[in-house]
Amino acid sequence: MSKNQNMAMNFVEELKWRGMIHDIMPGTEDYLNNNMGIGYIGFDPSANSLHIGNLAGIMLLKFFQLAGHKPVVLVGGATGMIGDPSGKSQERNLLDEKTLRHNQEAIKKQLSNFLDFNSEKPNDAVLVNNYDWMKEFSFLDFIRDIGKHITVNYMMAKDSVKNRIGSESKEGMSFTEFSYQLVQGTDFLHLFKTYDCKLQMGGSDQWGNIVTGTELIRRKASGEAYALTCPLITKSDGTKFGKTESGNIWLDGTKTSPYKFYQFWLNVSDEDAEKYIKIFTVLPRKEIEELISLHREAPHQRLLQKKLADEVTILTHGIKELEASKEASGILFGKGTTESLRKIDENTFLAVFEGVPQFELTSETINNGIPLIELLTEKTGIFPSRGELKRLVSGGGLNINKEKIMDLELLINNSFLLNNKYILIQKGKKNYFLIVIK
Repeated sequence: MSKNQNMAMNFVEELKWRGMIHDIMPGTEDYLNNNMGIGYIGFDPSANSLHIGNLAGIMLLKFFQLAGHKPVVLVGGATGMIGDPSGKSQERNLLDEKTLRHNQEAIKKQLSNFLDFNSEKPNDAVLVNNYDWMKEFSFLDFIRDIGKHITVNYMMAKDSVKNRIGSESKEGMSFTEFSYQLVQGTDFLHLFKTYDCKLQMGGSDQWGNIVTGTELIRRKASGEAYALTCPLITKSDGTKFGKTESGNIWLDGTKTSPYKFYQFWLNVSDEDAEKYIKIFTVLPRKEIEELISLHREAPHQRLLQKKLADEVTILTHGIKELEASKEASGILFGKGTTESLRKIDENTFLAVFEGVPQFELTSETINNGIPLIELLTEKTGIFPSRGELKRLVSGGGLNINKEKIMDLELLINNSFLLNNKYILIQKGKKNYFLIVIK
């Protein structure tokens, strides 16, 4: 292919300053500088959503496409049936084809927020599933056509294998997982032949598997192929990026609400924000450097975190969800109104008030209206006494659904319900309680 004269950026140079290159095979940069490169990254389809641990790979493909190259997304339907040993201490659950196909479609929908799959340009993104070609292999075909080209010695030398069969591993390693690098190498060979794909990218833990693919292409197709890996993303305190006490931060808004997603980025440390804004946004270098400089002068304003949270949320969920998340964020800090509470969906509402004490009541309790005093003292115990409730109301310290309550004779009925089941009680400035109507 001729050199792409319309590249918006030099891909490798862009990755270097963003801190996104761990290893790169000699010749890779020349290949990309002189061609519209075709490169792929594989994603695990064992769940129906990707998570932020996948974001670095997604951003590699996004920068790749922005630089004028053609990204290929490989969904590992076949490899998802095996399990990749890299960086893992035990085997994964294996999935059936129907589940994998469902997950594939969900993943493509998410990736469409980052990559252009529908363009008529030559560098439109393509999604493939390795099950489509791996299912055609018989075992005898595989060991004859693939296995004979890679020696056991070569495979045993890989860290992902040595770490699993070494003395520190109690479980050992099945033949299924041992063969994983051959299956991944077969993917690269297939894409090389089918799409002229000459580059595989991934996390640094994938280097051994990727290099096996380049070696297979060299031996079986007499071709030249390349490899590039990104560092595994960590947090400044050494803990794993993307994991929280409640588990993964998913890209699917029904699994992790856009509000919680937005809050995750808003709460990263200053050091991490400087690193993440380069990796997870497409902001240009000059703007990022100016932001970092301003942030260092006034870190308490958290300019970096705010910009990072804005940009990643827009990329993942869109501008409307960002605006809704920011509005929801203001609710806890005195900016919310009854109207804003009624606008947010139930998942976001529960995320905003996560950890707030809850009191469950039956619908019969409020169907015909219940006096405010009875609801907040006898039925819930939010106030231990009527006297305390009266004093707070007279001082203007009681809010229901963000509206100040001055009438002690008020009847609470179904019209007060948010999302048809919640009533938010605010006692003073910071004490919140949820009444849940079942």
